[in-house]
Amino acid sequence: MSPNYAIAHLDEISPVPCPCGQSRRAFVTPDNPVATIHLVDARVDTQTHYHKKLTEIYLILEGTGHMELDGLLHPVKPMSTVLIKPGCRHRIIGRIKFVNIPVPAFDPHDEWFD
Repeated sequence: MSPNYAIAHLDEISPVPCPCGQSRRAFVTPDNPVATIHLVDARVDTQTHYHKKLTEIYLILEGTGHMELDGLLHPVKPMSTVLIKPGCRHRIIGRIKFVNIPVPAFDPHDEWFD
């Protein structure tokens, strides 16, 4: 019987490219439809994108910059949080480290670009 929990060490997960830069993704498994958690190192030239199904929650850890949400710029700094609903075109601007919690669990087929 498998345990009723999971533990991940984000610093031990290899980063993968994402529209915002590099992401270390935990709990992205077929048996977990609930939520995932990503540690993202954003680069300056991030891509505007959206999701049709996912809601994302960002928690800014390091750096300052802006979130572009449906074309409007909003300043962000450490401990800023952002709730991004399905259909919201978004990108982060600046060299920023943040936690991203997609709900339901991250699906790489739900990244859309105009």
